[in-house]
Amino acid sequence: MSEAVARPDVTSLYRSDADAAAQREAFRAGDVPTAVYGLGRIGLPLSLVYASTTGEVAGVASDRETARQINDGECPIAHEPRLKSLLRTAVGAEALTATADVSTVAAAASVHVVVSETGVRADDVPDLSTLRTTLRDIARELDPGDLVLVESAVPPGTCQDIVAPILEAGSGLDKGEFGVAACPSRAAPGRALTDLRGSHPKLVGGVDAESTRAAELVYDELRVGEVETVPDSTVAECAKVIESAYRDVNVALANELARLAGELGTDVRRAIEAANTQPHCQVHNPGPGVGGHALPDHPHYLAGECATETPLLSAAREVNEEMPAFTARTLVRELAAVDTHVEDAVVVLFGLSYRRAVADARKSPALGLGETLSRFGATVVGVDPLLEDFSAFDDIYLADLEHVGEMDVDAAVLVTDHDEFSSFDWGTFDDPIVLLDGRDALGDAGVPDSHRVYTIGRGGD
Repeated sequence: MSEAVARPDVTSLYRSDADAAAQREAFRAGDVPTAVYGLGRIGLPLSLVYASTTGEVAGVASDRETARQINDGECPIAHEPRLKSLLRTAVGAEALTATADVSTVAAAASVHVVVSETGVRADDVPDLSTLRTTLRDIARELDPGDLVLVESAVPPGTCQDIVAPILEAGSGLDKGEFGVAACPSRAAPGRALTDLRGSHPKLVGGVDAESTRAAELVYDELRVGEVETVPDSTVAECAKVIESAYRDVNVALANELARLAGELGTDVRRAIEAANTQPHCQVHNPGPGVGGHALPDHPHYLAGECATETPLLSAAREVNEEMPAFTARTLVRELAAVDTHVEDAVVVLFGLSYRRAVADARKSPALGLGETLSRFGATVVGVDPLLEDFSAFDDIYLADLEHVGEMDVDAAVLVTDHDEFSSFDWGTFDDPIVLLDGRDALGDAGVPDSHRVYTIGRGGD
């Protein structure tokens, strides 16, 4: 009998009777049906990583229009390097198909990769509603031997206390008949494919040892770099939250120091740079605020969910949430120094997305800054060449970058340092303006000496 004929029929990984080599071969051959739920900024790149390994992946989009775009080879996500070309290749090879029909995909799949959007509600309570809905849909079609991999960032204990029970209740299966593992994504928008392909070790922790083993096999075959297995799913979930909390606290320290620049009469950014020459000191850069889907939300997964008080995490959140207001007050003071009242001022915000090279305004510092300046009476104009959805910016006017130089402007704030702003001619404004650099990005931008410049962390003219 030939080796090909003797190969066992492997269609699932959790508690499979086949040896590891046969399981790996079946996964690479596409014999283990795989589905990715959530084709957003992280889910779509991740689905392409799976497709390049297995040759066949089903993706579940949030709506039919997004699924149609993907199936037509049209990338619904902009400003993600190499994503468009890789998507066209995968769709053309029929390695990736998209649908909004969760049930059909879940019925066919054996490996379920969940990349549902999570976050916090207005009251800072974790919002797992989309994740719960996806899990209920999967549960109705769950079979013995299936493996559910949760890539979403969630509060510690979620896989053990929420994911597994939902799957048990909806499927009628018992604990141990299917696998669940926390495999939190560490990729960032704007560099997702690079990060997914090994910029950071992949964390894997299951609700049981077999879940960990099966998940480790999957990610090892994806060639995502080093796979770091941890004792259980809660450790993996906690590690992801700690990453975000650490950065939030670190940035809060930088921001608090930056607010002391004037009182100390020194360049705090340069002091931070000097301090960081000590290997044990790595302070981040200050800025006008913190935004996005991770740093503003994930600390609440600890601070709001644990009975023990977390004053450090809470204080860091307060400092970072205060930075847009600090930036607005600083601008008011700088305007007053040139005899301009904020109520008479036209202020342009350069960059409305929360981070450079990302078309996403979730919890962007520009939101709070624009709202505060508008409340102070300023006329606020926003410019962002990347952003397509401006629905969150109710309090400001919008302008194109090529036309903003024609406006009669009193002040400008560099909120987000997109590459498109690097070649902007700040001398195009006829009259001297107040220019507040929130990112320390204008040092080599040829800013005319006639403009009054203030840099967060360095101070003003």
